[in-house]
Amino acid sequence: MSDAGTGRGKRWLLLALCLLGLVLFTGLGTWQVERRAWKLDLIARVNQRVHAPPVPLGPAPTWSGWSNPREAEYRHVSVTGTFAHDRTTLVDALTELGAGYWVLTPMRTADSTVLINRGFLPRDQKGRADRPTGPVTVTGLLRLSEPNGRFLRPNKPAQDLWYSRDVAAIARRRGLGPVLPFFVDADATRNPGGWPRGGLTVIQFRNTHLLYALTWFGLAALSLVGLVLLLRPAHKRG
Repeated sequence: MSDAGTGRGKRWLLLALCLLGLVLFTGLGTWQVERRAWKLDLIARVNQRVHAPPVPLGPAPTWSGWSNPREAEYRHVSVTGTFAHDRTTLVDALTELGAGYWVLTPMRTADSTVLINRGFLPRDQKGRADRPTGPVTVTGLLRLSEPNGRFLRPNKPAQDLWYSRDVAAIARRRGLGPVLPFFVDADATRNPGGWPRGGLTVIQFRNTHLLYALTWFGLAALSLVGLVLLLRPAHKRG
């Protein structure tokens, strides 16, 4: 093949790559813009739920047919029942107060069982959590189950080592029978003795979609510049 033919082949390859880059990067940028709109809407809806007045947790049948459980996450709820302290589970936690445990205690309501994350307990306070008896009312945020554990730290039910709040696994381990498919993060209402301490729910949604969109659109612009340069007549490119 002549040098001219080789040059034309390379030019067509570069044209194809630039065109592919333009289409691909524009598509990715557009997708990030759509994701940003979705994320902003999610943040607005969650903020509305968190700051809304608490609503009583409905009976179990009203939760059995969720089509989209995430639509209920962070809902501000209240629930009344009796704690089963003998079936409490301590889940490894790292919070603004230091290292310790989440205290997850089953609550028996009139018609169901729900896990309550009563709050944070420091390691040096283990075994000293307040244990209220009789009917109590807890107000807090509805949270979805956290299956399996954390990255590189799977839950080990047989050893009673927990690194995430896996509702189904904890219910099996504690012999709770049917439980609602979520847990409730208790609010900052003070427990006698001070522990466990609620109100530590972290509500943060990473939103870097605008940065990614600008990056993809920037690469699309460079691909377009490459196309323009390659399509210019040879005497003008030189």
